[in-house]
Amino acid sequence: MSAEPIRTPPGPWCPDPMRQQRADYTVEDLLNLPDDAPRVELVDGVIQVTPSPTLGHQDICGLLWLWLRSHAPVGFRAAQAVGVRLSANTSRQPDVLLCRAEVPSDRSMLRPADVVLAVEIVSPGTRRIDRFAKPGEYAAAGIPFYWRIEQDPVHVYAYRIGDRVGPGGERQYEVVTDSADVIELSDPFDIKLPIGEITP
Repeated sequence: MSAEPIRTPPGPWCPDPMRQQRADYTVEDLLNLPDDAPRVELVDGVIQVTPSPTLGHQDICGLLWLWLRSHAPVGFRAAQAVGVRLSANTSRQPDVLLCRAEVPSDRSMLRPADVVLAVEIVSPGTRRIDRFAKPGEYAAAGIPFYWRIEQDPVHVYAYRIGDRVGPGGERQYEVVTDSADVIELSDPFDIKLPIGEITP
C-alpha cells in the first residue's frame, strides 16, 4: 500500500517564466491578475514586482498626496500608486500623481492623457529607474509634468515637457526648478510648496 501524496495549497502568484522570457505580457493581463498578486509594473512585456517601500518613502508619499489634495484647484485629483498605461505592454505606478478630476473613481489603470503630473520618490533600489527610465517613459507618453523627490535630505526636482527631442524622436523633460526649501511653480497650477511640509 502506498501513501497518497500530501496536497499542499498552491504558492503565491508569480509571473509565468515562459511568458516573461517571451516578454509578451500586456496591460490587459495586469487587469486580470489574481487578488493575491503583488504590486507590479509592466515594462516592455515583462512583469516586474515592485519592492516594498520604506517608511520614510511612504511618509513623503502620504504628505505630498495630502498637500496636493488640499491645494490643487477644482479639476484636479491627487492619487497614490494608481497604474498608468503608457503603451500596450508597459504600465507604471507613480508614487503620487495628479490626474483630471473627471476620471471615474472605479478606474485602476489611467491613460497618459488623464495624468497631469507624475511623481516618483527615489529610494536606494530605484535610483536608476526613477532618475532615467521612468521620466523617459512618462515624457514619451506625453505626461506634461514630472517631479523627482530625493530623500535625506528631501529635495524636489520639477520637470516639464520641453522642445528637446530624444534619439527616438520623443520629447523629453527639462528641469523647471529644484529646491530643498520651497518649490514655486505656475504649472500645472500656482504652487508654493514648502519642502518642510512633505518632510517626515
